[in-house]
Amino acid sequence: MDQGIIGSIYTVIVFVAFIGAIWWAFNSRNKDKFDDAANIIFEEEKQEKQEKQEKQEKQDNNQSSKKDQES
Repeated sequence: MDQGIIGSIYTVIVFVAFIGAIWWAFNSRNKDKFDDAANIIFEEEKQEKQEKQEKQEKQDNNQSSKKDQES
């Protein structure tokens, strides 16, 4: 086997792997998984925002109860 045949075989193998990766990425069975993965960042932001809001509400409740006790 000379260099040309080995290079040709390598090219065919890489091409087949590329087509397989494209097929896998655009296969409709994987759409739900990819959509979920794409939206993870938004779920984390929503959760962080909710935790921050709960913390703020807790602080507001503590401040209002202190004012009530002073009155």
